[in-house]
Amino acid sequence: MDIRSLTHKVWVSPQITIADMARLKAQGFRAIICNRPDGEGADQPSFEEIEAAAKAAGIEARYVPVQSGMVHDADVAAFADAMEELQRPVLAYCRTGTRSASLWSFHEARTRPIPEILAATQAAGYDMTGVARRIANGGKTPTDIGDAQYAVVIVGAGAGGIAVAASLKSRKPGLDVAIIDPADIHYYQPGWTMVGGGIFDAKSTAKTMGSLIPRGVHWIKSAVAAFEPDNNAVILDGCRVVKYDRLVVCPGIKLAWDRVEGLEDTLGRNGVTSNYRYDLAPYTWELVKGLKQGRALFTQPPMPIKCAGAPQKAMYLSGDAWFRRGVLKNIDIQFMNAGGVLFGVKDYVPALEEYVRKYDATLNFFHDLVAVDGPARTATFRVAKPDSDPSEVTVEFDMLHVCPPQTAPDFIRVSPLADAAGWVDVDQATLRHRSHDNIWSLGDVMNAPNAKTAAAARKQAPTVADNIVADINGRSAVAQYDGYGSCPLTVERGKIVLAEFGYGGTLMPSFPSFLIDGTKPTRAAWFLKERMLPPIYWRAMLRGNEWMAKPEKIKAVTK
Repeated sequence: MDIRSLTHKVWVSPQITIADMARLKAQGFRAIICNRPDGEGADQPSFEEIEAAAKAAGIEARYVPVQSGMVHDADVAAFADAMEELQRPVLAYCRTGTRSASLWSFHEARTRPIPEILAATQAAGYDMTGVARRIANGGKTPTDIGDAQYAVVIVGAGAGGIAVAASLKSRKPGLDVAIIDPADIHYYQPGWTMVGGGIFDAKSTAKTMGSLIPRGVHWIKSAVAAFEPDNNAVILDGCRVVKYDRLVVCPGIKLAWDRVEGLEDTLGRNGVTSNYRYDLAPYTWELVKGLKQGRALFTQPPMPIKCAGAPQKAMYLSGDAWFRRGVLKNIDIQFMNAGGVLFGVKDYVPALEEYVRKYDATLNFFHDLVAVDGPARTATFRVAKPDSDPSEVTVEFDMLHVCPPQTAPDFIRVSPLADAAGWVDVDQATLRHRSHDNIWSLGDVMNAPNAKTAAAARKQAPTVADNIVADINGRSAVAQYDGYGSCPLTVERGKIVLAEFGYGGTLMPSFPSFLIDGTKPTRAAWFLKERMLPPIYWRAMLRGNEWMAKPEKIKAVTK
């Protein structure tokens, strides 16, 4: 636990855990303020969980959530109210502590000289010079000058961000590249389905971010608040400004747990789980092992979502475990899909339907999860079938696996980089922004009509790297992305339907059919998923080794 003093009565810290509460009590804290919105991180405990642990320890807790980098006057006022009402000493926390330090700085600016604020925050390890500039500039952050400047700035250190950084450094080792990301841990998210199926250990899907940032790449451990592309500027949490010559935007996708009423209150208990969160995937397997009879619901929200096959992968692996234990006949499996088809590429559907029949699963299309009552173990769905009036149905469950609704991150949706739906607006071939020539995007956040998978990012990263290097050299785009994505559908332990396809659902198999026929369940595809893909991810993709990911060259137009 990394707690830092601003005054002898006010402290700030990065994310705290339930296990930290006893220590906080022992150190004399009488109150905590949570400045981090629920659902922001993959392994983040909810405020309700923190509040319950704090109450048990005799500590007051207050929820003053602030979107990363978006400290508004109303947020400062709410923070001031909390500071006025809560007993001291008080600890405020967020993802890194920066938002909490920013709120305190704005709050104190009314009565305390700016130099004192800067000295206190600097001593605590937080650079608030941007806050001072914002106060002096009437509440706005000036971007005509920056705190730092780089040839290429990459927003997001997920699969796409680290891969494109590594690909750029492999092409131009001397290129001045920076990655902006506040996270301490990088997750191999494709492995979480296997964790939920009892195949992988959760710890094997996580590595420290510092161990993965490519050598020679600057890591700016902060969150992005806003973009000012006309000034080639990125505004960070804490109001610092980073300038760039070229920008790559790949912060991933937001899991919108809060869009389902009651869901956040019951995740991780009452039989409610999700393989879309690092800390919950092991709970999925605990539920599967413990269930001997009853009803198991598996949900899928409206598109787009990352890894569109993941919701049904959870269903298949659970069904297989119950089949092997001989209890499947006692379990009613229901797949609740907001869409109208089992899978978006029809060539793979027949093989999947065989497993739906094997596990005697009921397919419920046009069923969108809107509410969960954990203690009552009921889930409510909005049913909107074509040519019918919408209705609602409430279903009892013993186990509920939820795939949450998903959106672009808030700071993307409100930015000048977004299209009308909130996604970064790119040319689907070159992945260059449609309005800003020195900006590219890849991964889940951009609006090309491809499947949002790690395999897609693996092919996109070299394309972006090639095109950025070409741009640096004064040339037009030289590489194009064909929409490739892969979804290894784990239909049983030991067999996978390896779906590989591009734009328009065109099949794009990587292997000859005698080796792996992607339209059928094969052990070879399972071996690829279980044994080959994790090391390919860690040792190839994230290190700029583009195995089976060489960019497709743009053919010159001849007249």
